Amino acid sequence: MSTAILTGQPVPGSSIEGDLRSLGFDVRVAADAAEAETLLAGVPGDERVALVDARFVGHVHALRLGLTDPRFPLAAIPGAVTAQPAGRQALTRAMARENSAGGGTTLVDSLADRILTALDADGADVHRPELGSLVAAVPADPQARNEARQAVTDVDDEAVRLKSAVKSRDGFFTTYCISPYSRYIARWCARRGLTPNQVTTASLLTALIAAACAATGTRGGFVAAGVLLIASFVLDCTDGQLARYSLQYSTLGAWLDATFDRAKEYAYYAGLALGAARGGDDVWALALGAMVLQTCRHVVDFSFNEANHDATANTSPTAALSDKLDSVGWTVWVRRMIVLPIGERWAMIAVLTAATTPRITFYALLIGCAFAATYTTAGRVLRSLTRRAKRTDRAAGALADLADSGPLAQGFAEALKSPARRLPGFTAPAVALLGGLAVVLTAALTGFGGPWPMVAALAYALTSGLAVARPLKGALDWLVPPFLRAAEYGTILVLAARVDVNGALPAAFGLVAAVAYHHYDTVYRIRGNAGAPPAWLVRSIGGHEGRTLLVTVLAALLTASQFKVALTVLAVAVALVVLVESIRFWVSAGAPAVHDEGEPA
Repeated sequence: MSTAILTGQPVPGSSIEGDLRSLGFDVRVAADAAEAETLLAGVPGDERVALVDARFVGHVHALRLGLTDPRFPLAAIPGAVTAQPAGRQALTRAMARENSAGGGTTLVDSLADRILTALDADGADVHRPELGSLVAAVPADPQARNEARQAVTDVDDEAVRLKSAVKSRDGFFTTYCISPYSRYIARWCARRGLTPNQVTTASLLTALIAAACAATGTRGGFVAAGVLLIASFVLDCTDGQLARYSLQYSTLGAWLDATFDRAKEYAYYAGLALGAARGGDDVWALALGAMVLQTCRHVVDFSFNEANHDATANTSPTAALSDKLDSVGWTVWVRRMIVLPIGERWAMIAVLTAATTPRITFYALLIGCAFAATYTTAGRVLRSLTRRAKRTDRAAGALADLADSGPLAQGFAEALKSPARRLPGFTAPAVALLGGLAVVLTAALTGFGGPWPMVAALAYALTSGLAVARPLKGALDWLVPPFLRAAEYGTILVLAARVDVNGALPAAFGLVAAVAYHHYDTVYRIRGNAGAPPAWLVRSIGGHEGRTLLVTVLAALLTASQFKVALTVLAVAVALVVLVESIRFWVSAGAPAVHDEGEPA
């Protein structure tokens, strides 16, 4: 339950009490500031509390945005301020100081606004939502009140609410082919009490059914799979729009929305590969390659964004040119489409599944994603080389966490710390790239079962340690995590393809999927300011270099059939460890209450 304390007597004809009750608040009235402080002290500390000026005039949705968003401990709009339990102490302190400073027992000025000023003076982080055309005001006289009421009448807050449910930046396909109607589905869900988590789960189930249809290997199954994949994407858009429409953000929702997109897409890849196998066409290598490429693309996005999250002097001629292009309407959509965001990507997969074969679908996906990866990575490299940004310790720490270094790499990093300081700034990405290329190419060019991939994996552990031996603050150091991801996933792919035994590639697909989940989980923890996964988890699954070395050792010591079994066992073990820890974290009270906005458009 939440409590709203109205400061002063409501103006005749005001709907403020009813509006607050409609938002789930228990309304109490304080005649003056002293009584407001007493009422505030009486509200249990584990409840949300709001101070609202009784003269408030505004839209219900303005109150909803200002007083009910669960993501922020403190929030305010003109005439109203709220605190969740985490922000309660700051609000109580500001209220006490306001009264002791002689703020007055009368409420001629807005007490809520005075409290907000005191919170700002204390350095409290108070969220102020963008209201746009919504009205939120405390009129000082009858004429101003009438003008504010007329302004409320002139703006349809339900239309504003529906519009704000849609992300302001999205892909062309999502913007013009999904969002025009999915927002109404979101409203329908909200009015029937459905939650974003339920819609997210429905999207996952729909995608899994689509994958099962694709796995049949029949033309009817492929057509049904394509239709269901689009339906799953509609629901995927709806869950986020429902969360924004009703402000139902949650810790569990953050985890579900952040990971289910990847689970849906990669399960669909597996379904396509199974369907192709039923028709006598083995495309598991293509499916695994598509998953590796897509995951590495995302790591590039995450690493670049984290490296520049709080960089200073964050300007460059390339960034200026990009901003200029974004000011021209048609170039915005072209640039968003060619990077193949999730909407365009899923639409392409759905259409090709229904109309062609799994092999053609994967070829198109690999070509499209490769072009998109080249385009985005090249642009980011140019930006990094032409800007003179100073990266912070936070950015360097995030990149180190994304690197996922295990005991071997960390041990080498500690031993090489002193000589690493004397190396050029581009050393980290260069040695990460060369070490990764060495192990992947060695595995590809030598026969299965030879010792050379194992030797190359040992060298890779050494070079990856050198790559992270000093803080990752160089211009291109954000490339280190994606290079390490490509090396690990690529080694598994190549060795599984070289073993030439049925079931090895599906086992490798499962292993890469489990490891990729761990890497996505790391990303979303960092995004939620919750830190990286615990060190014991990284150690227990070996780090990227430990897993790479282990796979090469297994390939050298085991027969082809035994290697397939070993990959399967390793995939299951990694999946169990990372899933149990991830679920424990995301459903715990300490997980960040955020809702993922999806991959960059």
